[in-house]
Amino acid sequence: MAESDWDTVTVLRKKGPSGPQAKSKQAITSAQRRGEDLETTKKWAAGQNKQHLVSKNTAKLDRETEELHHDRVSLEVGKVIQKGRQDKGFTQKDLATKINEKPQVIADYESGKAIPSNQVMGKIERAIGLKLRGKDIGLPLEPKSKAK
Repeated sequence: MAESDWDTVTVLRKKGPSGPQAKSKQAITSAQRRGEDLETTKKWAAGQNKQHLVSKNTAKLDRETEELHHDRVSLEVGKVIQKGRQDKGFTQKDLATKINEKPQVIADYESGKAIPSNQVMGKIERAIGLKLRGKDIGLPLEPKSKAK
């Protein structure tokens, strides 16, 4: 048994690009020329703090005619928000902090410039304790009873 039954196999491979080099345009085109399988995905708004998305269609709609327009918060709702906020002794910044939004959002809602979002409206309703949606705008919220 001086001789081994095993054959010695040596595999020589050139290492591919690593990390940022693999993502470069040059590395991608050379891999395509070699016929390698590539999977590329583009991340939208990666690394940015985008809470409220504005699509191209939204901006286009804003520039459109009367028949194609977004509904805005009514001035009545804006006055109810302002009254409820002042009754609780909040500034716009205090209310924004309480509902985890930017102060500009509260300013837009109070001035009637905002496009209403049910999520934001619900947070404001709970913070000031007044209804902002439906028929009973301005009336106190009924506390929800917990069913057992």
